[in-house]
Amino acid sequence: MITWRPAAIVVGGTVLLSLAGVAAGDQLGRAGLWLGAAVLLVTVAAGCVADALAAAPPKAITLSRSGKSSLWLGDSGTVELTVRNGSDRPFDGRVRDAWVPSAGAHPTEQDVRIEPGRAVRLTTTLTPTRRGDRPAVRVTLRSYGPLRLAYRQTRRNTADAMTPPWRLRVYPAFASRRFLPEKVARLRVLDGSVVTRGRGQGTEFDTLREYVIGDDVRSIDWRGSARRSDVVVRTWRPERDRRLVCVLDTGRTSAARIGDEPRLDAAMDAALLLASVAARADDRVDLLAVDTTVRASVTNVDKSTLLWRLVTAMAPLQPALVETDFGLVAGEVLRRERKRALVVLFTALEPGALGDGLLPVLPQLAAKHKVVVAAVHDPELSRMAQLGPDAGPAEVYAAASAQRTLAERERVSAALRRHGVEVVDAPADVFASKVTDHYLALKTSGRL
Repeated sequence: MITWRPAAIVVGGTVLLSLAGVAAGDQLGRAGLWLGAAVLLVTVAAGCVADALAAAPPKAITLSRSGKSSLWLGDSGTVELTVRNGSDRPFDGRVRDAWVPSAGAHPTEQDVRIEPGRAVRLTTTLTPTRRGDRPAVRVTLRSYGPLRLAYRQTRRNTADAMTPPWRLRVYPAFASRRFLPEKVARLRVLDGSVVTRGRGQGTEFDTLREYVIGDDVRSIDWRGSARRSDVVVRTWRPERDRRLVCVLDTGRTSAARIGDEPRLDAAMDAALLLASVAARADDRVDLLAVDTTVRASVTNVDKSTLLWRLVTAMAPLQPALVETDFGLVAGEVLRRERKRALVVLFTALEPGALGDGLLPVLPQLAAKHKVVVAAVHDPELSRMAQLGPDAGPAEVYAAASAQRTLAERERVSAALRRHGVEVVDAPADVFASKVTDHYLALKTSGRL
């Protein structure tokens, strides 16, 4: 293939020959002009062929990769492409490292010169805009000749075969981690790691300690005080080793966008915060992602590796445009969890999805487990439901639609509560915090 230079040389030479013919008048003649143009064209064509043959063959180049293989959504990382010249000629050309657009690769093209037997490393910075697996697509090599009149370039099939495979796994953003210190502090109070320990339903005896001003006198252990010749009180802690099952609905309702992210991503964020707090409370955390089949499953994981296992399982999940089989959800939970567990179902409060699918199987599920339905809603609905004094017909219709949607959510919530299911319905910005607060409230009252 040729560059722009041969065309420029031919055009420039033709112009010069034309000017020379005008200056010489009839002495040069039309035949002379055509002959000169033909000689120029043949010379340039021969130069292009010679230049292309002198270029380093792209097939002699070997490629390899190193660098980041995983990132959190919103972070940046680098991947290095090592280009080694195995030919006996210098490689003077351009390397195009193409990724899927959502990988946020920059730069994608770089000019390099590699001496024979040497190698260079080209660094590409990745700032992904979507979670999941973001693959490298193709590395295309273009080798220029010494005069840069022509170049040799790898064909598509050859480039695909030469491209070293690389896949960047992008984990969910976990934006709610900012709430984690607050929730852990509340958990420490609940667990009795500070002075204020409580006794309530579902708690177990922990230890004895000296009485301090402010302690409940009803917690004084008189026999222990007599043995120690000092006033001591009993301390209690919530029961540990409870079971928590986070169920992600990956059906069609999870594809709806709440603010600037899909509902599924908001559910993942809330599940990660909830699981992180529950693991610190020494509760066992399992994960299920279900629509018409089980998309992901994490069970019996040690708390030291729980977060990594969860984000690894969540990263490739995508909403499926199908109705969720809640019968399958109930069956999987009942099959996997023999003992009583807290089941947190992240789904949407939609009458069509829950009325026909979830409500028929709820009695069977709620009879054995504590069920919480967690749904995120768009605060824009509440704003649209309010009418201003100067509202026109379009605003009135929008408000009526928003009010109807909110009323349907309330009816679905009421129906779920009648079946003994607790509902957490919160806007996206505080959804993860509200779900974890509900878990801590259940743990405080001993209702897990």
